[in-house]
Amino acid sequence: MSDTFRDNESASRYELVEEGQLAWADYRRAPGRLIIDHVESPIALRGKGTAGRLMTAVASEARKASVKITPICGYAASWLQRSKDFSDLVA
Repeated sequence: MSDTFRDNESASRYELVEEGQLAWADYRRAPGRLIIDHVESPIALRGKGTAGRLMTAVASEARKASVKITPICGYAASWLQRSKDFSDLVA
């Protein structure tokens, strides 16, 4: 089974399916910004890097859309701060 990343616009969240389970990042959009309110990964996927892969995909989407990320979620904030490739996206 391959991993699937998608923007579930009707739920206002990005989703990543790994090992048949769903991890997600709730968001809101504002002019020029993507606000990440919450990142969640199922217990079975924790410690496997799933949330990090989700954030990488979210940050890549933000870069493609030329928007900055405002992380409300503590995980998203710390991930962006540690990221060498995406730390410039923090607003």
